[in-house]
Amino acid sequence: MKAAHSLARLNGRILNAYSRHTTTALRAALPLRLALPHLEPALALNVDKEVKKDRLVILRAWEVMKAGPSDSNEVVPQLLQATKEIDRQFLARVGAFPVDIVIRYEEIAPVRTRRIQLLYDAALKILAARDRGLHLRGAMQASFSRDEFAQLLDRLFRLYADETRYISRSVRLPALLVPLRELIAQELLNVMIRVAHPLSGEIADLIYEPMTPARNE
Repeated sequence: MKAAHSLARLNGRILNAYSRHTTTALRAALPLRLALPHLEPALALNVDKEVKKDRLVILRAWEVMKAGPSDSNEVVPQLLQATKEIDRQFLARVGAFPVDIVIRYEEIAPVRTRRIQLLYDAALKILAARDRGLHLRGAMQASFSRDEFAQLLDRLFRLYADETRYISRSVRLPALLVPLRELIAQELLNVMIRVAHPLSGEIADLIYEPMTPARNE
C-alpha cells in the first residue's frame, strides 16, 4: 500500500501544480479576471476534491492488483459512485463561501468516467511495475515512454478541465456578469487547455530526466 500512497501523493502535487498554473493564466484573461474573485474559492476547493477522487482511484487500483484480475467495467462504476461522497464534502465546504454550486451528474458523469478509467489503467501499470521492485520514477519510466506519459497527463488535465467548466457554470456571479456565464465557462476551459499541454511536457521532463541515487525513491 505504501507504493499506492506514494503515487497518490505525486498525483496530488501534479494536480496542485496544474491548479496554480491555471490560476496564474486566469489572471491574465480579461473576462475571467473580472470573475476570478468569485471563481477562485471554488477552484481552490475543487482541486482538493480532485486530489481526493484520484487518491481513491489509485488506492483501489492497488487493491485490485493485489487481489487479482478484475473487470474494470465493474470497478469504474463503483469508483464513480464512491466519488459522490467526495462531492458532498466539497459542496459542504463550498457552502461557507458566497458560491452556489449544483453538480449535474448527467453532464459530469461521462467526463468523470473517462478520467477515472484513464487514471485507473495507468495506476495499474505503474503499481504493477513497483510491485516488481522498482522505485516510483523507475516504475513510471518502465510503464510509459516520456512522450506517452506527457500525453497521459495532457488527457487527464483536459478531462479535469471539462469537469471544472461544468462546475464553473454554477458559481454565483454578480448580476453584471451573469449574461457572461457561458463565455466565462468556455474561457476557463480554453485557459485550462492552453496550460495543460506545456505543463504536461514540463512534468514529463522532470520525471524522465536521468536519475541520481539522491533522487531515487
